[in-house]
Amino acid sequence: MPSRATFPDLAFESPLWQAGLLHVAGLDEAGRGALAGPVAVGAVILPHNNPNLPSTLSGLRDSKLMTPPERSRLAPLIQQSARTWGVGFASAAEIDTLGIVPATRLAALRALEALTIFPDTLLTDFRLELPELDLPQAAIVKGDQKSFSIAAASVLAKTARDALMCDLDSQYPGYGLKRHKGYGTLVHRTAIQRLGHTPIHRKTFKIKA
Repeated sequence: MPSRATFPDLAFESPLWQAGLLHVAGLDEAGRGALAGPVAVGAVILPHNNPNLPSTLSGLRDSKLMTPPERSRLAPLIQQSARTWGVGFASAAEIDTLGIVPATRLAALRALEALTIFPDTLLTDFRLELPELDLPQAAIVKGDQKSFSIAAASVLAKTARDALMCDLDSQYPGYGLKRHKGYGTLVHRTAIQRLGHTPIHRKTFKIKA
């Protein structure tokens, strides 16, 4: 059983809402350490006036700690419950050109551009700060385990990226993308050594022996 610490709540959002910052956007990424495919960032603005939100999204937590069926169940509920949401991507080519940190920030900016409401403030997982934006921001260590908004963003980023990697599996057979979603498993590393890189592989990422 997971510890209670792994389940987020609204402790970060509530003081901001009470201060009049009603459009709090949570952001989190997926695919940062993969060898193939894009990095994805989810952005979610949850409603400040829905007391049923915790029960509606019961079971929400860091997407990495959830099973695929749990994520698939919650993703549409998050989309329906949110005031607005978006997912942004940065491609493997952009990661190779810019580096993973700037590319992740680029994906985050694209996620924010997809929102229909401009946020008053941002809650981001640690290392996802956006210095390009003149907005109040809080980068929270293990934010996807503490903040409901960040956890919701992590689920949307993860499910959107996983779906894309499953689609790419048919375009690039033999790598097992549907199985490992581009991460550096032994199966994936062996396939790269045997078949070489594809256009969706991050060529600047070192492959462990």
